[in-house]
Amino acid sequence: MSNLPPLNNETIWDIINDKIDDAMVNQLVWDCLGYSYDNSSQQWDINNVASEWREEYPEPPNFIENRPPTVKLTRSIPPENKQLLKEELGFKGYKVGEFGPRQTRRATVANWLLSYMKQKRETSDR
Repeated sequence: MSNLPPLNNETIWDIINDKIDDAMVNQLVWDCLGYSYDNSSQQWDINNVASEWREEYPEPPNFIENRPPTVKLTRSIPPENKQLLKEELGFKGYKVGEFGPRQTRRATVANWLLSYMKQKRETSDR
């Protein structure tokens, strides 16, 4: 997963605006959650994945195609970070008729990634 785009606001906008394909969006989340693929064993290394994810998803889930892992992502966002798309990026949401479950899941992933970025910044500031 070394060819991932940088985790920054531009990448978040690219996720929202569908400029990054679903596979890459999933890989970004997997990387942040600690999943890594071991080419030599042809298996996922989950040693760095938090137990609450590792137990339920021993292989990384597809967040764009499947609702349950996206719901888990949503629930893992701290309450104070639930509105980061609006607060930090000024995202006003999708227009009625222009979105479906896929766009909603991409927005959820984008918000989760923003929350992840914010938590990393706060941790590194300490």
